[in-house]
Amino acid sequence: MTDSRARHEELRSQIATAYRQACLCELDALKPGNVHRFSDGHRMTLEDFITSATVTAEPLTLPGLGLGERIYRAVAATREAVGCNTNLGILMLCAPLIQALLEESRPNNALHDRLCHLLLKTDSDQVGWLFRAIQLAAPGGLGQSDKYDVAEAPRASLIEVMEHAAERDLVARQYATGFADLFGFALPLLHDYQARWQNEWAITALFLSLLARYPDSHIRRKNGLYKAVATSLHGAELLKELEKAELPEHYHLRLLQADNEFKREGINPGTSADLTVATLFISYLEQILPAFGLNTGYTRVRDSRPEEVGIQS
Repeated sequence: MTDSRARHEELRSQIATAYRQACLCELDALKPGNVHRFSDGHRMTLEDFITSATVTAEPLTLPGLGLGERIYRAVAATREAVGCNTNLGILMLCAPLIQALLEESRPNNALHDRLCHLLLKTDSDQVGWLFRAIQLAAPGGLGQSDKYDVAEAPRASLIEVMEHAAERDLVARQYATGFADLFGFALPLLHDYQARWQNEWAITALFLSLLARYPDSHIRRKNGLYKAVATSLHGAELLKELEKAELPEHYHLRLLQADNEFKREGINPGTSADLTVATLFISYLEQILPAFGLNTGYTRVRDSRPEEVGIQS
């Protein structure tokens, strides 16, 4: 094996480890309404998510795949292992980051530049694989679209498809904006919280910050826009109380109460959790990329403190 190939294999191995770490660490944090180690929910268990993270690390990091096929294979592995959709949003957010790092056709050493280039050049063939992945995962609340419906053959590029859906879907919004919400808002915020608290509480605070800032797409699809906005307002209140707590552990019971309330109402901020995993993944990539002459390539400037931010659609 040549030095170049060995180096690429080592990068692939470390990316897979970072991905699993992001998925598992997110499960350690108490995230009201979502599955975590303190509570299952929505007919899914903690073990379902652990298994999903384990079985998807390999297809997500296989060499020689296009973006859409990479996502499809990971969705298929999830379906075979747990029989339901636990992680479509996670896969759709993490796969482009992995693809951008593994493709050798883009020599730029900045992850964000590679990512934007990848999103722009992904063609309709890979969009077709992505559509099949979405159909296979069958996410809750997925309806029909007047344009670029996943049940039909794609007629446009990845960016065109995602720009059409960006206003109503936060994962599509990341594709359409070069993951600006993750690199520009969520990642520096995570670093701030990690400097203040232990990792699981930093993750909880990040989750609540994302929920407060962006009405959750999963809630919007299943429960409507009004409920999504109301849940964001609730998330903002929980975040303010958590940040005022002398010790975050003192707020554990209140968050468990909110968790029970959300789950009784069938409210699952699943997209907020997906964004949280992807942000953690980027933060772990930050730690491994320098050894390979790479970096994230994004300036850490957040536009405002979370408590000053109004809800955005």
